[in-house]
Amino acid sequence: MKISIEKNVVELVPENTAETASMETLWRILIDCVNETKNLTPIGEYVPSKQNLARFVIEGVPGGKTIMSEQVSEDDCTYLCEICNKYINVKKGQEIPLCCGRVMEALD
Repeated sequence: MKISIEKNVVELVPENTAETASMETLWRILIDCVNETKNLTPIGEYVPSKQNLARFVIEGVPGGKTIMSEQVSEDDCTYLCEICNKYINVKKGQEIPLCCGRVMEALD
């Protein structure tokens, strides 16, 4: 994917058929001719030396269902998804939730 930025305009140019298909899907999710157009909002952090990945949430589109991992909490604790900022309180011995494709982080 080629990305170019000129002042307040960002252009994304797919460089293969898979990226073109993904761009078309994203475009159809964001643009709604009948209702409001949705926005992409950055979440988490983008530190290329740590992880060369940028994440965005599509505002107005509900997230997936939180499922539980096989790991259990050693204490009563609040867990946070660093991607979407969802949090959940877990009691000692309960399973730790998965959110946005990975195990949530303990806050306490």
